[in-house]
Amino acid sequence: MCQMSVLVKGPEKEELVMESVTRLEVRDGGVEVSTFFEEPRFVSDVEVQTIDFLGGKVLLKQTAK
Repeated sequence: MCQMSVLVKGPEKEELVMESVTRLEVRDGGVEVSTFFEEPRFVSDVEVQTIDFLGGKVLLKQTAK
């Protein structure tokens, strides 16, 4: 099973959104991420920038508001 860490790229560093993510859904205005044991979390005003399958990391970037 492949579980990912989801991070948002900030101006100076990457901020962790959630670890052990099992599902990511792109929605209008952002993305929703979820795990087996936590409530889903909606991250607004972002889009997927990079998915590193080998490294287990999804990098999101802010969109213009």
